[in-house]
Amino acid sequence: MVAHENRKHQLQSRLADLRARLAGIETELDQPGSKDWEDLAAERGDDEVLEGVGLSGQQEIRMIEAALSRMASGDYGTCTNCGQDISSARLDVLPFTPFCSTCAAQIAERHHV
Repeated sequence: MVAHENRKHQLQSRLADLRARLAGIETELDQPGSKDWEDLAAERGDDEVLEGVGLSGQQEIRMIEAALSRMASGDYGTCTNCGQDISSARLDVLPFTPFCSTCAAQIAERHHV
């Protein structure tokens, strides 16, 4: 089990890493394209991959910021759906999760139907 302060540090560290990675992606995407058509096509494919990674990183940043906000307000570790405590084991694996395992399963089931 990871202590609350350790989770906060872990989230802040991951947030800093993601922001740095996104800055690098943005810099790469801002580079001028090749004048050669074949190279340009390959670069466009690479750009699409980078954009996907960037969108995923932005989503994770939002989740981490929300978790840090819940920490600041004293609501961290409580399911935002049902109000029950989120298990320490779940928080050890997903420190930014807003849901207990029961609610997360119910939400996932609704979205996969």
